[in-house]
Amino acid sequence: MKFQRIDLDKWNRKPYFEHYLNRVNCTFSITANIDISELLPALRQKGMKLYPAFLYMVTNVVNAHREFRTSFHTDGELGYWERMIASYTFFHQDDQTFSTMWTEFADEFPVFYQNYVADMKRYGDNKGFVAKEPEPPYTFPVSCIPWVSFSGFNLNISGDGRYLLPIITSGKYFEQEGKTLLPVSLQVHHAVCDGYHASLFINDLQKWATNYKEWLGVE
Repeated sequence: MKFQRIDLDKWNRKPYFEHYLNRVNCTFSITANIDISELLPALRQKGMKLYPAFLYMVTNVVNAHREFRTSFHTDGELGYWERMIASYTFFHQDDQTFSTMWTEFADEFPVFYQNYVADMKRYGDNKGFVAKEPEPPYTFPVSCIPWVSFSGFNLNISGDGRYLLPIITSGKYFEQEGKTLLPVSLQVHHAVCDGYHASLFINDLQKWATNYKEWLGVE
């Protein structure tokens, strides 16, 4: 996957990037409920799980906006990946630990779903932090907390403050006023994303959930 270098001196975001990276190192999170009232029963009708559908939707949203693909390369260069894939967590029921997995993305959801199923079958019993190696450098983290319908979620990231990629977390879906809602939290670095970009993510994700017929293949 190609990594495009950003020329900081020609980047219109340079003053914001430098301010929120070097002066006031700042990340922020936003949590919103995504309406999956029609998507969930459509998935159940096809015998499909929600989590891979969620991974498919968020990957499409991330790949639609360069701000969510901007990061430092392993060599220290600032830039953005042309496309990214999700590195997602899954739970081990027997010892209550989790592992991370990545699955090759496909624009066609049925293909991606089968890739997900194949990976879980092959690597799902692997214990340890990383179940499938080697993980490509062009991944972004996604996790799920299916035991609680949270109204807010925040990660406290220490270190040098140079982790720029979005971190996406879903919770337990719940019923409210006749709707099925999925809480989704997005955490971003203010150096590369503002409230506008976070709003794009939430609104685009809702569009994918609403327009499920276009990619799920149902009438």
